[in-house]
Amino acid sequence: MKRAAVPHMRLSLSCGPQPITYDGNIAGKYVNMADIKLHGPLSDIDGAVLVEMLFFAYRDFVADADDMLAQQSFGRAHHRVLHFIGRSPGMTVAQLLDILRITKQSLSRVLKELITQGYVYQKEGPEDRRQRLLYLTAEGGALWRKLITPQIERFRDAVRRSGEKDGQLYRELLLQLVNSENRDAVQQWIMRAGQKDRPV
Repeated sequence: MKRAAVPHMRLSLSCGPQPITYDGNIAGKYVNMADIKLHGPLSDIDGAVLVEMLFFAYRDFVADADDMLAQQSFGRAHHRVLHFIGRSPGMTVAQLLDILRITKQSLSRVLKELITQGYVYQKEGPEDRRQRLLYLTAEGGALWRKLITPQIERFRDAVRRSGEKDGQLYRELLLQLVNSENRDAVQQWIMRAGQKDRPV
């Protein structure tokens, strides 16, 4: 397993009854992340390490997509809209708002840009013509696949390197990070989206 250089680090936490201070004079040494013991109750120090690892993983996870989006003068909000419409063609604006948890005004701005530039189009609902169903155009689908492909490969490589067979352990861990009141909705979303013949 790859070892990462870790400089001198001082960490002070007050999560529990007593503040915990870690003064790690480990400059010039290497720490194997697998040496962090996760058996039993999670300590404050190990919890802080997981927070930091999640930050660094997310930073690098979105980097490739950010570069491609910048070429189109788009940002992460555009990426999220493209992703969820791509995974669930025909979804409504209300459904998208419920997932993204952003203001209607913010979503309207992003949708307008994507529609104007030919990446998304709308259709009237079959029963309610006031309803707008969202779809990706051919160009929008191509951009979505271009954005998600390196992210899928990053996960595939990470699961392989970790020794896991299918990533189920990490799916469960990520699900447990979701607020408890939202987990059922997230699982239902994944089940519906997973019914497609192919993910992208």
